[in-house]
Amino acid sequence: MGWGMRSLFKSLVILNKEIKPSVGMLYPRESETREVRSLDGLWNFVKSDPTNPTQGVRDRWFADDLSRVQETIPMPVPASYNDITTENELRDHVGTVWYDRKFFVPRSWADKQRVWLRFGSVHYEAFVYINGEMVVRHEMGHLPFEAEITNFLKFGEENRITVMCDNALIQTTVPQGKITEVSRDNGVAIVQTYSFDFFNYAGIHRSVHLYTTPLTYIEEMEITTDLSKDNNVGLVYYKVKTNGTAANEAENNLYVRIQLRNKEGKIVANETSNSDLKGVLEVQKVMPWWPYLMHPEPGYLYQMEVFLHGVNNVLHDVYRIKVGIRTLRWNNTSFTINSKPVYFRGFGRHEDSDIRGKGLDLALMTRDFNLLKWIGANAYRTSHYPYSEESMQFADENGIMIIDECPSVDTENFKQELLDKHKSSMEQLIHRDRNHPSVVMWSIANEPRTNQLNAGSYFQYVANYTRELDPSRPVTAAIAVPSSDDKAAKYLDIISFNRYNGWYSNSGRLDMITKRVIDEATTWFKKHNKPVIMSEYGADTVEGLHLLPSYVWSEEYQTELFSRHFRAFDTLRKESWFIGEFVWNFADFKTAQTVTRVGGNKKGIFTRNRQPKAVAHLLRQRYFALGREVDQCNFPEDLFTYIADVRPSRNAKHDTTDL
Repeated sequence: MGWGMRSLFKSLVILNKEIKPSVGMLYPRESETREVRSLDGLWNFVKSDPTNPTQGVRDRWFADDLSRVQETIPMPVPASYNDITTENELRDHVGTVWYDRKFFVPRSWADKQRVWLRFGSVHYEAFVYINGEMVVRHEMGHLPFEAEITNFLKFGEENRITVMCDNALIQTTVPQGKITEVSRDNGVAIVQTYSFDFFNYAGIHRSVHLYTTPLTYIEEMEITTDLSKDNNVGLVYYKVKTNGTAANEAENNLYVRIQLRNKEGKIVANETSNSDLKGVLEVQKVMPWWPYLMHPEPGYLYQMEVFLHGVNNVLHDVYRIKVGIRTLRWNNTSFTINSKPVYFRGFGRHEDSDIRGKGLDLALMTRDFNLLKWIGANAYRTSHYPYSEESMQFADENGIMIIDECPSVDTENFKQELLDKHKSSMEQLIHRDRNHPSVVMWSIANEPRTNQLNAGSYFQYVANYTRELDPSRPVTAAIAVPSSDDKAAKYLDIISFNRYNGWYSNSGRLDMITKRVIDEATTWFKKHNKPVIMSEYGADTVEGLHLLPSYVWSEEYQTELFSRHFRAFDTLRKESWFIGEFVWNFADFKTAQTVTRVGGNKKGIFTRNRQPKAVAHLLRQRYFALGREVDQCNFPEDLFTYIADVRPSRNAKHDTTDL
């Protein structure tokens, strides 16, 4: 076999390699044994020369204040940096940028404890330095990372943190992209291209925290739940992992004491573990975690208190976490929660808004959840990357189900290095979100090119690996290729498909929607004998554009297109295997500049500043109508606007066709 053939063969063969697991990463919470400080605020910021992105590393910009390197500008953290200034060079920057700031560490933190630095997310790759020393490197936007920095700090003095962030996407990053050099009027430009349809926002997107733990501390917790005896008894299984065992104390001397409190603060279950630090709590007269509108009190959460003890019952560490008790089941025709069938009514979404881009904004997040509940949705997909931990907690509290998606979008060119990173993204996602009751499904990709060579074995590896990490939730992926060409769906538990009838296909033809949706969903089910969800449908709409008769881009067209889909869904709902409908998109969002996008993607039923388009009111009436039929919920008082009292007159004649 010649060298060329050997190289080709090597590129075609992908192996199911071991992935290094995540450790730690518990959300920073204060307790009797832990302190938490935020480093959010205004940081100093500079961008590198796009043609020389490694200059800062070579010239050791991390060794001193960035202001001594070049002039800095203030940059808010958390936020995307792209839209903060008025410069298109920063908005479209490709390559590295640098942040730094000063902070003090109190002397008291030096006494018999550990200090940790934690980032909620940096997109895409981060290099972090404390006082000129690298403490952690992390690749994968939208996911947290941390490092113990005790030995790098000056206690009772000023310290400096420096972060280099690289937003470049290539064929082996998740998601993928390409970097090219193109000529311009005054030289060469570095251009980032990507096929996914949202803007590649970058920067320190989520909060940065310092926190302390004792020398011996709770490192990880894994919680699973179940219900028995007609949902009257709740079972909470827990596993605790510790680290940093104190000197002269063996790990087998450690144990945990667990307490579970209800919303009123009453202890409803407790247990003391053996040295294996695992066990089960039994909750009598349990209040299960229910999705929004499926129960009068959705999103019920207990608080689990974990006390880590050692020799002579010495208390080492305390950590608290919210727990929702529920059970999931699925088969080839249904998905149930707490033994009740679920019909998903939801959205694809984006973390995206004016100015802050993909940066965490608690006011915006709260508004979004208010709108989700106003419209009667019970679910959303984290398209196309993990959302903030704060949003996951909000979903837990509000009973909103989540299909949790990793950053794999438009995946193609299935090679070994990409597979390893794809699996790592799933491992990090599951490690972070496995304890959230709102997470009911894992999505391993959005619109991957599953008709390509190697796609079958590639997604078999990813799907099976996901099940190994968490067998308690089903695995799905949003597939866009036709079922006849797809090689991945047979490895999934739930079939999700995206299709834009009346928009990307047969544009303007409202009479070519309903039957096509019914036929395609039926084809997916007949081929794979698994539950089916339509995970995306929609049409771009310019707010305030009204045309009669309806015409593409108008609010009338979006409304009629949705109505034609509703007819299809109602036909499909008669088949138990069709279990959900997800609109694309919740709100308008920014994309790369193209001539087909006027300021971004306009498929939102809400504008980018979260105001409703006409279709939002139609969708609200549908979602609540489905809620009353499927879940027996009540209508909001303002769901229907009063029009007229149309009682028949005494002399009027009517027949059975009158409504």
